[in-house]
Parts: sequence; C-alpha cells; structure tokens
Amino acid sequence: MFVTCSLCAPSRASFLTGLYPHTHGITTNGDGPQFYNGPGLRRDQPTFVHYLREAGYLTALVGKWHLKSRPDGFDQWVIFPWQGEYRDPEMIAAGVPLRMRGHADDVVGDQALQFLRTRPRDRPFCLLYQFKSPHRNWIPAQRFEKAFDDVEIPIPPAFHDTLEGRPEAVRRAEMALADMPDYRDQVPASLPAEERRLRNLQHMVRNYYRVLLSVDENVGRLLDELDAQKLTSDTIVIYTSDNGFFLGEHGLFDKRLMYEPSIRVPLLIRDPARVAAGSVDRVHMVLNVDVMPTILQLCGVPIPLGLHGKSMVPLLDGREAPWREEFLYEYFEYPAGHCARKNRGIRTTRWKLIHFFERPEEWELYDLASDPNELHNLASSARHAQVKADLKARLQDLRAKLGDTDPPGPVPVSAGCRDGRALS
Repeated sequence: MFVTCSLCAPSRASFLTGLYPHTHGITTNGDGPQFYNGPGLRRDQPTFVHYLREAGYLTALVGKWHLKSRPDGFDQWVIFPWQGEYRDPEMIAAGVPLRMRGHADDVVGDQALQFLRTRPRDRPFCLLYQFKSPHRNWIPAQRFEKAFDDVEIPIPPAFHDTLEGRPEAVRRAEMALADMPDYRDQVPASLPAEERRLRNLQHMVRNYYRVLLSVDENVGRLLDELDAQKLTSDTIVIYTSDNGFFLGEHGLFDKRLMYEPSIRVPLLIRDPARVAAGSVDRVHMVLNVDVMPTILQLCGVPIPLGLHGKSMVPLLDGREAPWREEFLYEYFEYPAGHCARKNRGIRTTRWKLIHFFERPEEWELYDLASDPNELHNLASSARHAQVKADLKARLQDLRAKLGDTDPPGPVPVSAGCRDGRALS
C-alpha cells in the first residue's frame, strides 16, 4: 500500500475523502498547533464517516485527528489537539478540553474500550481508533523504556548512501540522520558525521519500536473486546498509517520525499466473512484514497461518484479486476520544516519518476526492478531517455485525469529554506 502524499494531514484527509490533496484542499500540515484554525476539511466535504452515519451507523473518533477543523460527522469524539503529548496528554471531548493521565496510547485505548462498552447495542458502529505513536518524539510508556536496550539495530538498506547524483533538492533537505537534534545529549555534535549517524540510528529506532509496543498492546485490547462481545465475525478491522518514515535508509529520517520507505505503509484488513486469514496480495498497488470507497462497499453503502480511489473489495474477494498500473504522488509543503521542496511523481510497477517542479527543476528516475533501494538516479542517462520521456507523458496524463493543475501564472522561484523559512 502507498500514500499519495507522505505528510500527516494531507494523507489523513485522503483516507477520509477518497480524494487527492489537490482536490480536498489540505495540501500541508499548516504552521502551528492552533485547533480549529488553519487547513482543515471543509464542512461540506463528505467523508466515509458522513456516509456511514447517514446509513445508520454510530460514528466515533478517539485519538489523533491532526486536521485543523472540528471533527464533523461523528456522534462522539475525543481527540488530541494537533499532535498530542505522549505523557498525561491533553484531549478535547466534543469541544471541552480535558487532561488525561497516563501514556497517550493507553489513554486512546481506554477511550476506545469505553466507547465499545457503552455504545447502544442496536446500531452498527464505525470507530476511528488513532494513535499518536509512532510519531516523533517517540516517548515510550514507562513499562517499555528499557525494551531493546540489549538489541543492536541492524543497518538498513542504503544507510551509507552519499546522495551523490541526486537533485540538490534532496541533498539540501534537512533530514540527515547524522544531524537530527533529538539525541544531542547522547550524541555530541563534535563526533564525526558517520559516527553520529550510527549512534542516532540506534537511539531513534529503539524508541520507535518502544512506542510501537504500546500500539500493539492497545490494538490487542480492542480485538479482545470484540471477542468478548462476540463481534469478531461481523466486524471489519482495518489497520494502516498515514505515511511511511525513513529509519536510516539513505542516511535519512522523516518522510516527504517519494522514496519507498516514505510512501509505503502497512495495510492489514480483517474481515472474517470475506477474507481468509493469512491472505497476502503482493501484486496490486493500493492507495490511501482506496480506503474510503472500500469501507463504503464493505458496509453496503453506495459509493459516490467523482472519487480518486477504487474499492478494494474485488481484490479482497480474490476476483480478477482491472487495476491501476501507476499512480500519482504529490507533495506541496515548502518552505517549511525539513525544507523538502515541492515535488510530484509517477510510480509504476517497475519505474519511478520524480519531478521537483519549481525552478530549478530537477528529476529523478529509478528502475525498481534492478535497483529496489533507489540508489542510482537514471534521470540524466541517455540510455534511459525514452523511458523518462514516456513516464513524463504518463505523469501528465495522470495529472489531467485526476484534475491536478498548477495555479495560473508563472511558477514561483524557490529561493531556498532554512529552519522552515524562505531565504531572501
């Protein structure tokens, strides 16, 4: 599974609406934590939650919302303001601020169980169960603080990538693992860059896995509750994420860029009435925009026209069905934190073409069949000129099909970025 934009708010809105960011309008995370103030879903923008509620479902949201708009379409909601805090988090319940006690993942788990145990039993329900983990800054629950202390984190693929031959837009992005500020107390800036990179990898990945342990436990608590209420056989459970993350691949952290670790996400679906346990589909490229129509069809609700996503139900049924052979990626948040320039691209089953489309224009081309770790940029290769030209044409066709057009007037010149601010 892939996301169409590897950034929290745009991707979350795409899950909800079945639309690309250029259509639903949430193209960035915004510029701060103000709740109800900034880029958020329009009140007239329907989501799968609205359609399920109209069909009689009780709808609820617990945990991370991360859209700067009031949650709409929910009968009940308890959310973190913006990113939320890991310890004793503040939450907002139907507009009322509250201070909770405990680790964020456990608090979200408690709220989910409260909903399941107190809901009216005469209505079907839809629950969005959304954790803060594993978002940075990776503060684990106390019971997991020492987990993995004795584990040496393996060096990931492309860890020693020098980024040679890549666009300046990539080399100037502020994502170098050696320079991440999170562990400066343990990893002095005076150390050589390669040593800082190795040490930061150990700290970051251990903490990343530690917070995921509490996600694992709290997903288990919810599944156990479904068992206890004898709901397992007719309840659909979908587990996924709003973006990928570099865990040292290419010597990077964070996401945003169109490389595989950033755009690939997990997707697990449990539907005992339809899907055999252990089934795996390694063939079809599914997207975050596909989740919305899939949920509606699984629940017997008509799918509206005009969506960018496709229902995965034929794939879940194991039926042969026409499916995409390519998809569009887009990223618009610049200048901003991490200074990743705006880019879009096309990924096929074999090729990936990336375009940093503001001046100075830059390109990347990768053959995923022979170079799955995306180490060799072929964009300037004469041998691959025709492949690049074909992909450029396919990219333009995809954009036209999806209604992705640049604003009128000249494309602005990108002057650079430092600390999230444009340079003059």
